[in-house]
Amino acid sequence: MIALMTTDNLAIPELLDGYRSGRQTPAEVIERLLERSNGADAHHVWITRLSREQVMQYVSALEPSRIAELPLYGVPFVIKDNIDLAGVPTTAGCPAFAYTPERSATAVRRLLEAGAIPLGKTNLDQFATGLVGTRSPYGACRNSFDPQYISGGSSAGSAVAVATGLASFALGTDTAGSGRIPAAFNNIIGLKPSKGRISTHGAVPACRSLDCISIFALTADDAESVLDAAEGFDPRDPYSRRRENHGIAGLRFGVPPSGQLPFFGDAGYARLFDAAVSRLTGLGGTPVEIDFAPFLAAARLLYEGPWVAERYAAVGAFIEGHAGAVLPVTRQIIAGGRDASAVAAFEAQYRLGELARLTESAWAAIDLLLTPTAGTIYRILEVDHDPVRLNTNLGVYTNYMNLLDLCGVAVPAGFREDGMPFGVTLVGPRGTDHALLKVAGRLHRASVTTLGALQRGVPAATPVPIRVWDGYVSVAVCGAHMRGLPLNHQLRDRGGYFVNGARTAPLYRLYALPGGPPRRPGLVRVREGGAAIDLEIWALPTEHLGSFLAGVPAPLGLGAVELDSGARVTGFLCERHATEDAEDISHLGGWRQYVQSEDCEPSLDARRTSL
Repeated sequence: MIALMTTDNLAIPELLDGYRSGRQTPAEVIERLLERSNGADAHHVWITRLSREQVMQYVSALEPSRIAELPLYGVPFVIKDNIDLAGVPTTAGCPAFAYTPERSATAVRRLLEAGAIPLGKTNLDQFATGLVGTRSPYGACRNSFDPQYISGGSSAGSAVAVATGLASFALGTDTAGSGRIPAAFNNIIGLKPSKGRISTHGAVPACRSLDCISIFALTADDAESVLDAAEGFDPRDPYSRRRENHGIAGLRFGVPPSGQLPFFGDAGYARLFDAAVSRLTGLGGTPVEIDFAPFLAAARLLYEGPWVAERYAAVGAFIEGHAGAVLPVTRQIIAGGRDASAVAAFEAQYRLGELARLTESAWAAIDLLLTPTAGTIYRILEVDHDPVRLNTNLGVYTNYMNLLDLCGVAVPAGFREDGMPFGVTLVGPRGTDHALLKVAGRLHRASVTTLGALQRGVPAATPVPIRVWDGYVSVAVCGAHMRGLPLNHQLRDRGGYFVNGARTAPLYRLYALPGGPPRRPGLVRVREGGAAIDLEIWALPTEHLGSFLAGVPAPLGLGAVELDSGARVTGFLCERHATEDAEDISHLGGWRQYVQSEDCEPSLDARRTSL
């Protein structure tokens, strides 16, 4: 077993704080990382390491005066070697296929423009065909915790580079799980964004209609920072989409029944998943058992159906002309798509549509889905002896996601008794990427104490500004519109989503107004004797704000509410005269505490705590 490694603190906020304070410079950090990476590559992370001269050209281009405006100023990263970096060969794990692009992939270019510093290109399963990380002529990429075990693939080198402290973050790709499996096996965050959210222009395709650029990072906050910089519509990518953001209104999380949770004999992983369910419940979630069968059936379509033909469409001609340059298992899988018929393709599309419709009942009952990222982990020798079947086992919980147009975040969730990492995946509908990352950050902090394979603790949560997407307006609610309470549906029915919990500045009194049902609070700003009151911030589509306000009865109205952070947000306030016969409940700290007290019984279950 490899001991935990010590290196620079490469979490993005800490790096940037060091640059701003003058404690370190990008050149100093990069020099230390180059020194480390230039040693023996025991894990087989690299395909191409940039020279010192190449890297320092990027460092020299950074203008110190722009540190405040470049969100990834001086942040080192690595790139899976099926994604283009200008002037550096792209091999896709096959030397005979290599070419040297003149332009960087769109995602890489956007990261460079944000100030990030590339260090090199990383190892992968050849042509991104595999979930194991062993199908490479550059050597089987070894797990960062134990070199006898697989690292996970296909984005193997990218994940191990982050886990071992060679870079702050990495780009991978994810068609069947390649951005999530390696994250789970190396104790890091793996974001598989919504399809089309990050442009795939400049990436060697696997299944072009399904491919996603993925992000590996030490924390969910870091992954979100990278997503912010990399995402955006790209007219050169025919599958690129306009940016969309949706929230997660609650924390009802779906869990497959035990009969639909294969762990392939791994009792340790089974226990760790049960613990993850309990942990997310402890964070305020409500587990809901769902029928996972349609998801599993969709997963089988990816390799048992005609989608393999997309892989053949991408590189089949090369394989036919260079059979000896392609690994036998890779050639076997991709060649399997050569004879797929158009009839089979349409039949599979029809079947996928049926399965997607069947999953709608699950999504009607839940806000997100929780699954293992993988049911077990294998040693490299095991995979060598049975490469296809064991790889198939690893895709059970990942292969359906792009087919069903979902997004997901792989989150570290503990360790087996032998020290090997375990991870879970949070799954949400398209466009919930940022909302999932918020939940992922909380679950990460509650589950493990170290980042990757490093001697670095998981950082505590940091306050973040209220973030509401274009086309939405934020509304602070302090009573029956809160989650789990009688009027919450008025927000959800209008497409509103939960942003975060908050507290007012200590400038308010809270009253239980007479009348009802439902009982209503009155929040009043006072000159002295104020208290801090719990709120929830919701985002409401702008076009529905008018109909929402029309249903708000006097003496309530909307005004500017000051938060304990000093920010102001539109929220419910009450006319002072209406509190003359009302009960002052400010000492309880919030309406939820009041409805949970013996003085007032809520009409709905209000025990769910705010995120």
